[in-house]
Amino acid sequence: MGRTVPTYRRTLESIIREWGDFRRALDREDREAFDKVMARARKHSSASSYAALCDPLEAVLLSILLEQEKEIESLRKGNE
Repeated sequence: MGRTVPTYRRTLESIIREWGDFRRALDREDREAFDKVMARARKHSSASSYAALCDPLEAVLLSILLEQEKEIESLRKGNE
């Protein structure tokens, strides 16, 4: 029997595809930044799958925020 609910990873890739027109409208520098942000979302796919949130976009955004927070903290430590 097949799956009735798509996996989080498939849902994430679908969300990223939905943003494809937006990405294509960006200039090169912003497209590169967009791709880095989406890579941050992919980094926490396992935890997001485990959380099984009703709205997968919440997991995408939280994953991005988590990675940004880690980068901010790293920059703060570098400035001390």
